[in-house]
Amino acid sequence: MTHISPSRRSVLISGASIAGPALAFWLNRYGFAVTVVEKASALRGGGYPIDVRGTALDVVRRMGILPRLRDAHIDLRRLTFLDGDGGKVASVDPHALTGGVAGRDLEVRRGDLASALHAAVRDDVEFLFDDSIDTLDQTSGHGVDVTFRGGGTRTFDMVVGADGLHSRTREFLFGPEEQFHRYLGYCFAGFTMRNTFGLSHELMMWNTPGRAAALYAVGDNDDVHAFLNFARPEPPFGAFRNPDAQRDLVAEVFADAGWEVPGMLAALRDADDLFFDGVSQIRMPRWSSGRVALVGDAAYAPSFLTGQGSSLALVGAYMLAGSLADRDHAAGFAAYEDHTREFVTLNQDQVGEGDATLFPTTARALEWRNEMLRNLSAMPPTSGEGRSAHSALTLPEFTPEGLPEGTPMR
Repeated sequence: MTHISPSRRSVLISGASIAGPALAFWLNRYGFAVTVVEKASALRGGGYPIDVRGTALDVVRRMGILPRLRDAHIDLRRLTFLDGDGGKVASVDPHALTGGVAGRDLEVRRGDLASALHAAVRDDVEFLFDDSIDTLDQTSGHGVDVTFRGGGTRTFDMVVGADGLHSRTREFLFGPEEQFHRYLGYCFAGFTMRNTFGLSHELMMWNTPGRAAALYAVGDNDDVHAFLNFARPEPPFGAFRNPDAQRDLVAEVFADAGWEVPGMLAALRDADDLFFDGVSQIRMPRWSSGRVALVGDAAYAPSFLTGQGSSLALVGAYMLAGSLADRDHAAGFAAYEDHTREFVTLNQDQVGEGDATLFPTTARALEWRNEMLRNLSAMPPTSGEGRSAHSALTLPEFTPEGLPEGTPMR
C-alpha cells in the first residue's frame, strides 16, 4: 500500500455535537488540518441523557476523557412503570432493561459529552460557530470547494458531514432524506419542566396502548426531562418544521390522558426547549461520494430506541479517522465502510418497526410487557456482560505508518 502523508491534507467537518469533535480529535492525532463548522452560535449545554456503552467506552478511554465522563455519570437508580390510571406496575433496575453493565457503562447529559469532546480538541483544530455549509463543489477534481453561509469560500481535501439525522451534507450529496429514512412508527416530544414531583435519579413512565409519558430526573435539581411518545402509522411531515403544529398534535393525542400528563401538556405549551421528531433510522447503501463522507447519525442514525446513537457516532469517528490515516480519500472511505458497517447494522437491528418493548401499541402487547417487567423486578441485580451488539467491534490500533488488514468482529 502506498504511504500517503496526511501532513498537508485538510478536512472540513460539518457539525460540532458528538461525531464531529470526536472525528476532529482523531484526524488531528494523525496529522490532518481540521476545521469544524457548526450552525449554532456555541456548544449546547445540558440536554437529555445519552448512553456510552461497549466499544464506545474504549474510544473515550483512548481519548483520555473517560475520567471526566465518569464524574458526570448520572447514575440512574430506578425505572418505575405505571398503568393508565397511574398505578404502579413495576420498578426495575435500569441495567436489567437496557442491556447495560452497572459500574462500567456511562449515562451522561448530552451536553456533558459534547463539552468533554470539545475540550479535548479545541486548542488543536479550528472551530467556526454560527456558520454552515451553503454549497459543495467537487468538480475541480483537486478538492472540495465550499461556500459558507457567512460568505466565505475555501477548498478542502475532504469534507465530512457529522450534522445529524436531518443532515444537509447528506442532502447535498445524495438527495432528499426520505429515500434513506426508515420510520419506526412513533413520534416523540421532549422538553424540560419543573420538578414538582420529588423525583431524584429516576424515571417514571406511564403507558396506555400506543402512548407513553415519562418524567426523568437526572439528579436532585429543579428540572426534569419530560417525554411524550406516541405511535403513528405515517410520519407527520407537516409538523416537523412547525412547533405550533407539534404542540397541537401532542395535545390532541394525549387529550384524555391521566396521571401527570395534563400538567406535562401545560408545560409543553410554554417550553422553550421543545424537541419533536419522528422515531427513525437512517439506512444508506453508501456513506461517501467522492471526497465527501458521512459519520454518526447523518450516515446511520439508529434511533433513540436502541440507546446507541452516541456510541455509534464515537466508534464511527474513530474508524473513519483511522481508515484515512494512511490511505487516500477513496481507499480510506471504503475501508471505513468495510470495517464499520457490520457493527452499525447489528446495533440498528436491535429495534424494528412498531415493536419497541417500552412502547407497546396494543393492549395485549402492553400486558405482555408489564408481565416481563414484573418478572424483571423480582430478579436480583446482575453485573452481566451487556448486549453483544454493543461490544461487537474490537477497535483496531491505527497508526499513520501502517494499518491492520482487517477489523476483527467478536
